[in-house]
Amino acid sequence: MAAWRRLRVEFAPSIATHSAVQTFYFDADGLLRRHDYEVDIQGRNAAARYLSDYVEVQGIRMPSRFRIYPRAPDNLALAEPLIVGVDLSDFRFE
Repeated sequence: MAAWRRLRVEFAPSIATHSAVQTFYFDADGLLRRHDYEVDIQGRNAAARYLSDYVEVQGIRMPSRFRIYPRAPDNLALAEPLIVGVDLSDFRFE
């Protein structure tokens, strides 16, 4: 597996978000593969969200599978428990 590039973002206080600091991981094709954050309003629970199974919809590539896992202090995602699992299909823009 090729290394992913990281982008750490600190949002201004005036921007409403669930986490003031977030890290985005992109693969060699520029696709978002992982999104790390801590849920500020929920005790700063650390999470890693994985995005996969990209599909092309009207010329735009979109992930169709999302999985969120807890993240350990060493920044590794834990294999269990699965916090949220979402599978999407039948995309279209109108």
